[in-house]
Amino acid sequence: MTRLLETRALHAGYGATEVLHGIDIQVDEGCVTALLGANGAGKTTTLRALCHFQVKTSGQVWFQGQRIDALGTEQIAALGVGHVPDGRGTFVGLTTEENLRLGGHARRDRRAVAQDLERLYAYFPRLKERRQQQAGTLSGGEQQMLAIARALMGRPKLLLLDEPSFGLAPLVVKDIFSIMRRIRDEEKVSILLVEQNARIALDLADTAYLLETGRIVKSGSSDALRNDDAVRRAYLGQ
Repeated sequence: MTRLLETRALHAGYGATEVLHGIDIQVDEGCVTALLGANGAGKTTTLRALCHFQVKTSGQVWFQGQRIDALGTEQIAALGVGHVPDGRGTFVGLTTEENLRLGGHARRDRRAVAQDLERLYAYFPRLKERRQQQAGTLSGGEQQMLAIARALMGRPKLLLLDEPSFGLAPLVVKDIFSIMRRIRDEEKVSILLVEQNARIALDLADTAYLLETGRIVKSGSSDALRNDDAVRRAYLGQ
């Protein structure tokens, strides 16, 4: 498989507080990689460090063979890295469709943007039903769908997805993860998934890393981590 993203001795933190202590991870093209760990382990900080968003970093980040750790957030996004942050970041005063069009604002191919809008409505039919509805009035699950779809409007090669199941009902989570599986398979978008629900994350992921207090303590295929006794006890309740 072709390596899409790689970090080398990545450190990150806020002010004088270091959260990540030199982690090495990689994401291959067309694959889903899960980043597991408890609250405070550094999962969200990892995603922020990859796109240089609100965090101080050192070490190396490579994307498609190009070193990107010195670039700004917008430059990294323009290379094909989409970020769905925790909290979703929906523009609540705009309609669903206005939010989606904002996701493609940097693109100049207006016809392709319109085609992508319809393509994403096919993945997220509930968003199409609510295309003229103010985003702030959507349910939590619909807002999460909107945040993912808006990131996909930028045509990313890599999607950084932070806690998509947080606060959502199990059936909604199942629906969202099913859509993400289709997007991985049909659109060939690679995904780096941060998720506390280890069971559903490992069901989607090809590979996984376990992060504890800012350090990678286990890594391997999703099957290997699913069958690891320590992971099963701590994260799968088995």
